[in-house]
Amino acid sequence: MNKVLKSAFGVVAAAAVVGTTVIPAIVTAYGDNYKENGVDKDRPIYTVADIDDGLSGDKIFFNSIVDTTENALTKAQKDAGFVLPMEDERNFVSALPSIEGDKYGSNVKWNGNDIVVEEGKSYLVRLYVHNNSIEKVAKDVKVSIQLPNVVGTTQQVEGYINSSNANPSRYWDYVNFTSDRNFYLDYVEGSATYYNNIWKDGKQLSDALVTNKAADTYNGVALGYDSLNGEIPGCYKYSGVVVVKVKPVFEDTTIQKTVRLEGTKEWKKSVDAKIGDKVEYQIRYSNVTASETNNVIIEDSLPQGLKYVAGTTKLFNANLNWATVSAATDKLTTVGTGVNVGGPYAVLNVNDVKNGTGSAFVRFTAEVVDEGLVCGTNRLINWAKASAAGYATQNSADVYVVKKCDTPTPTPTPTPTPTPTPTPEELPSTGPAAVVTGVMGAGAVATAAGYYIASRKQLRK
Repeated sequence: MNKVLKSAFGVVAAAAVVGTTVIPAIVTAYGDNYKENGVDKDRPIYTVADIDDGLSGDKIFFNSIVDTTENALTKAQKDAGFVLPMEDERNFVSALPSIEGDKYGSNVKWNGNDIVVEEGKSYLVRLYVHNNSIEKVAKDVKVSIQLPNVVGTTQQVEGYINSSNANPSRYWDYVNFTSDRNFYLDYVEGSATYYNNIWKDGKQLSDALVTNKAADTYNGVALGYDSLNGEIPGCYKYSGVVVVKVKPVFEDTTIQKTVRLEGTKEWKKSVDAKIGDKVEYQIRYSNVTASETNNVIIEDSLPQGLKYVAGTTKLFNANLNWATVSAATDKLTTVGTGVNVGGPYAVLNVNDVKNGTGSAFVRFTAEVVDEGLVCGTNRLINWAKASAAGYATQNSADVYVVKKCDTPTPTPTPTPTPTPTPTPEELPSTGPAAVVTGVMGAGAVATAAGYYIASRKQLRK
C-alpha cells in the first residue's frame, strides 16, 4: 500500500484527514460485528507493512490499520510527503471546533474521544472511511452519524460504516461532547459533506446521514469514490472523510418558558389542565451575551396534545407593547422558522426586570386536544428556543393532562370451588408491583438521562 500513500486526498484532504499524531482511542470507543467461523471476535488489526506483505489475504475490511512505528514509512517516502492518515484507524470518529472557511477541519489535528463545547461555537464531526484491502471493491458502503436525543451534560455522537461484502460488515466509533451545563446538539442542515481525491472541494450528502439514536437507523447514506454508488476500492487513494456540522443548544437563563391557564394571572413552570382547556405560554428572551444582538429568532415546539390557536402570538419589547404578530410573519411554531423578534437588544442590565432594552417577551395560546394522549396522566413538555448571534438556547414548560378512559364492567362468571392446597411455611415473594402512574405526552418523554427531544427537526435551526 505504500506506493499509494502520497497525498492520499491530494493537497486538500491529506491535511484534512491526516495528522502526524493522534490521541489513542479508548478501547471501548470503537467496535464492529466481526465474526470468525460464526463466532464474534475483535476484528484483526494490521500495520502498513502487514498489508503490503499480503498478511490480510483477499479480505475486504475497513479502518483496521494500527501503525505507530517509526519505520512505517521510509525516509524517502517521508521526504516526498507521504503521510499516514491515522495511527489507529479504529478511532475513526472525531470532532473539533469549526473554523470559518475550513469546512473539513484541515487546520486542526484529529481529537480524541472528548471535546468540551462552548456556547456560540459550532463543531465539525468527522468520520474517516478507508477500505484497507488492496484494490478490492467494497459494495453497498453506507455511513451514518447518530446524535443523542436527550438534553444533558454529555452528548455521545456515534458514527457507523456499513458494507455488504466486508467482514466486519459494520463498524462504529464515537466522540463525546461535554459541558457543565445541560445542552443538546443541533445538526446544521445541509452541512453533510464527503471529501476524497475526486471531491477535493466536497460532495454534499443527504441530511438523512444524520439521525436520532433509534433502531434501524444505522445504514445511513451511500458513499463512493467517483459517484455515490456505494462502491469504494481498496487503498489510501480511495479513502475519504465525511464531515457534518453541529451546534450546542444550551438550557440556560437566556430563555425562560412559563405557562398559565387562560384567565389566570400567575405564570408557572407547569399547570394542570383538562382536554378542551386553553393555556397561555410566555417566552422571555434575555441578552446575556457580551454584546448587542439583532435578528433574534424565537421558535416553539408544541407536542401532541396541544394545538396552537391561530392569531394569538404577541410581542413585547422596548418598542412594542404586546403587539399582535401578523399572520404573514407568525411562524412561531413552524419547523425551522420561528418568529424574528428583531432588535437591537442591549446587554441585559441587572435591573432590567421587564421593560428594558435587553429583553423580549412572546406570548401565545394553545388548546389542549385529545391527540396522542393516553389513559392516565400525560405530561406535555413544550420547548422554546432562542437563536441570536450564533448562540442558541432552549427552555421548557409543562402541561399535565389526565385522560379518563371508561373501563367496561366485566360480566361475572361462576367461581369454581378451589381445591385446597397446603399452607406454605413462608409466603412467596411476588416482587414489586409495576404500576404506571403517568405517561408522557408524545411530544416529549422524561428519562433518567434527561428530556427526550421527540422530533429533533422541530428544534433545528
